[in-house]
Amino acid sequence: MVKNRLLHLFLSGFVLILFIGCGEKKKELPLEQSTSESGIQYATGFTIKKNTDFTEIEVTSAWPGAKKSFTYALVPREKMPSMTLPRDAYDAIIATPVQRMVVTSTTHIPSLEALGVLNTVVGFPNTDLISSEEARKLVEDGQIKELGTNENINTEMVLELNPEVVIGFGINDTNKAYSTVQQSGIAVVYNGDWVEQTPLGKAEWIKFFAPFFQKEEEADRIFSEIETAYTDAKILAQQATEKPTVLTGGLYKDVWYVAGGKSWMAQFLTDANADYIWSETENTGSIGLSLEAVLEKGQQADFWFNPSSHTTYEEVKLANAHYQQFKAFSKKNIFSNAIEKGDKGGLIFYELAPQRPDLVLKDLIHILHPDLLPDYKPHFFKPLR
Repeated sequence: MVKNRLLHLFLSGFVLILFIGCGEKKKELPLEQSTSESGIQYATGFTIKKNTDFTEIEVTSAWPGAKKSFTYALVPREKMPSMTLPRDAYDAIIATPVQRMVVTSTTHIPSLEALGVLNTVVGFPNTDLISSEEARKLVEDGQIKELGTNENINTEMVLELNPEVVIGFGINDTNKAYSTVQQSGIAVVYNGDWVEQTPLGKAEWIKFFAPFFQKEEEADRIFSEIETAYTDAKILAQQATEKPTVLTGGLYKDVWYVAGGKSWMAQFLTDANADYIWSETENTGSIGLSLEAVLEKGQQADFWFNPSSHTTYEEVKLANAHYQQFKAFSKKNIFSNAIEKGDKGGLIFYELAPQRPDLVLKDLIHILHPDLLPDYKPHFFKPLR
């Protein structure tokens, strides 16, 4: 009896020790924890919550009209072995700081470069589109591998590179390549920076990237500097005594696409104290019009921005003889963001401008109100040759 009792006590103690030991190794995290909202002021497509032990990012606008939101848990690498998160509550659980990443849009590059983590990028679809000098060097050195196109990304190469996360860019949720990548155990995280319609809203997506690298404070500082520079330029523009009228876009086949009145470009023009002639429209994207409709409303516009992809007056004239009827053509007041290109032909504007709206606004102020920024050298908008 004594022997059996001792054996029972021994086994009970062993089970208790085992239970305590397992409890120390794994920490069940409830969904309801002490949380704090990160200060997102302008962006509307994502939110960040700082939980006690991890960061939660929710992307609510991965593409225009997205009905599904995506939630990601970012857990410090050293805490990953000792905690368990309910996997059905998150679209991906990722250890931070991330060491290997694939990105899929050139708009992702400037944020990573500003945060000093561009060296974590191991793959990109259509690397010729990249204009950043630092990123181009990484491409040439073979660190950033070519992955085909975003619509048909080379999944075999992605699996071979074995990134911890792919930052996806999509117009919907039907990218089969992303599904293949996810099924292999690699996290796919959607980024919707391109859906934002305000200049500072787009720029604030640097805060989306920061938690992946535990760089939140640095992202806050960088964005604050951009916000201040943009606000100062906007205030400066209000000193202009005249509001020049502005026309945008050009013909594609038989349709002239102008920027909608609630679009990113229209907001820049408003903040630059210009009279954009389609500012009263509610469109957040472009508006398709006939040449006759644009001539009727925009023939006397003082300035014309982004005449399709044309970069010289000769190209404009050859594209359509009716272009010569516009006052901005005869006065040589046409400016394009398609002139400045990277080494492989990528447009610098579409890569860098979303993250540096302060530079875009200063470009426009210099062009529209030259007396306000007389010695400024534009970064993106250049006069047609």
